[in-house]
Amino acid sequence: MTAPMQISGFPEYTPEEQLAFNRLLDAIRKGYERFGFSAIETPAVERQESLLAKAGDENEKQIYALARLAAKDNEDDSTGLALHFDLTVPLARYVATRQDQLTFPFRRYQIQKVWRGERPQAGRFREFYQCDIDIIGNEQLSLFADAEIPSVIYHVFSEMSIGRFKIRISNRKILQGYLELLGAGTEEESRTVLQIVDSLEKVGTSKVRTDLLAATSLTDEKAARLIEFVTYDGDTDAILAYLDTVQPTQDSEEAGEVGERLKEGVYELKTVVASVRALGVPDEYLAVDLRIARGLDYYTGTVYETVLVDHPGLGSICSGGRYDNLAEYFTEKKLPGVGISIGLTRLFSRLVQAGIVSVDRSTPSQVLVAAMNEMRMTDYFGIANELRTAGVNTEVYIDNKRLGQQLKYASRKGFDVVVIAGDDELAKGTLTVKDMASGDQKEVVRGDLVTAVQSILANR
Repeated sequence: MTAPMQISGFPEYTPEEQLAFNRLLDAIRKGYERFGFSAIETPAVERQESLLAKAGDENEKQIYALARLAAKDNEDDSTGLALHFDLTVPLARYVATRQDQLTFPFRRYQIQKVWRGERPQAGRFREFYQCDIDIIGNEQLSLFADAEIPSVIYHVFSEMSIGRFKIRISNRKILQGYLELLGAGTEEESRTVLQIVDSLEKVGTSKVRTDLLAATSLTDEKAARLIEFVTYDGDTDAILAYLDTVQPTQDSEEAGEVGERLKEGVYELKTVVASVRALGVPDEYLAVDLRIARGLDYYTGTVYETVLVDHPGLGSICSGGRYDNLAEYFTEKKLPGVGISIGLTRLFSRLVQAGIVSVDRSTPSQVLVAAMNEMRMTDYFGIANELRTAGVNTEVYIDNKRLGQQLKYASRKGFDVVVIAGDDELAKGTLTVKDMASGDQKEVVRGDLVTAVQSILANR
């Protein structure tokens, strides 16, 4: 007999961990719906050619193909299918094939598992949950959509109570425009620069400077200017004011044309920041950061990353941005969009390790009804039903054990309240309500049970 083993890279939680995970997931779902995003769910599999169109051949090794073990080649209807590695390709296909059925701007959220054949390590999984929101336009999409995304994230993370966080925002056109002023050359070289700059926070300025000189045509002087530009220090208003001072270095008619992309990016960034503030996001939760480039070619304008202020070592806990055409692989119609993704499995593991999220209870119930006499189980079930009707999650202890053992059970599982009713109490219509946190207990009449329990729970 083979000893059972957990498969590496595929999370499997204890009841305590699963409850904590579900609390975060529920907070995300409620936050998304509060802003009018509708849920969709797509199959776990997509066509391999569609996935490779976005992932690229170099990432082919990360994609899990689908096949039936005992099927012959000409019988296997799963040939050419694979598990999706993110939720972007499914969304693109979904929108492209249902254009006539959707109302634009299309606001969707999607919370599903995805699969990647990565090497399992701390914070890296082969199977994990992604929680995405996107707003998709038909041919065009207002910049105000870009402002709504960080507003959603602010409310979601505030509801999750994960400590202080900062939503960092920039616009790729700003960095691309500045590269044009420096004479960085082709679009391909610009993409290389963006990818290198995006790693600045992880590897430091010295390494970025070395990489820029090795991989691009930038001179040492221009590389230094670029790093100085993206690391300009100041609050949001100071950086926006600084961007207004950046001017073309050439004295020619071309200088004005070259500076257009930079001007456009600055205008878009200012518009989005003003709108984010109008949506109620406090300044202490928002920061303009020119280092945020999002190295993927996918993004074309606004970009976001969010970090925990007290735990910067955790890195970005969600990211996203604006893209010009979501579904260009599937349709010729232009479908611009903006979105953001929370990698919940990875985030959860980091929050638990950092002690930000507690996993101290293994029951969703708040109240345990103790069973003092198995001949009175109908009474105990009646007490439980009364509490459940009032919206209180309640469990009845069903084993024939001493009260001390039942209280130990309640403590281990994390119940807030234990309701105790012996024969004498039931005979006179009273119950004992025990607060497990303080240890205090009091006798109440049966009619006051719900009020007494709710009073204790209100202080949790």
